Amino acid sequence: MRKLKNNELDRLNVEEFKESKKTPLIIVLDNIRSLNNIGSVFRTADAFLIEKIYLCGITATPPHKDIHKTALGATESVAWEYVEDTVALVEKLKDDGVITVAIEQAENATMLNDFKVSSDKKYALIFGNEVKGVMQKVVSSVANVVEIPQFGTKHSLNISVSAGVVVWDLFAKLSR
Repeated sequence: MRKLKNNELDRLNVEEFKESKKTPLIIVLDNIRSLNNIGSVFRTADAFLIEKIYLCGITATPPHKDIHKTALGATESVAWEYVEDTVALVEKLKDDGVITVAIEQAENATMLNDFKVSSDKKYALIFGNEVKGVMQKVVSSVANVVEIPQFGTKHSLNISVSAGVVVWDLFAKLSR
């Protein structure tokens, strides 16, 4: 078995990405403080043809060298927008028919492996601050709360890891 070279991977260029049919997923970053995490989420969004990223609250926006370092150009391909108020954004998305999903540990949360999706619906996945998680006001306003099952000693995953796990899971479910 031989590793493939980058030019053998048959990837889209930025224009092809922008014109391609997107996965019906939106990512909302709620007060993310780490620029590296923001960049990593952009890179994941590019990999799975995510429709858009909303950057909210204290979440930094491109261009920034530390976002660019981990995004590796994904800030040029993935559509994004800054919205200061996450709760207002969630309400607007709900009004637009988007199913809002906070990724959080909460009472009566649905475990990710049990969360069902429908390919004729659009979902907004809300990921929260590295220390405080998704704001309670946001958790109280969403349609669903989904938790990533964990079995070790730690209480949480890094936000960029959580985004990768959830996006891959929903992408796989939507692709069936």
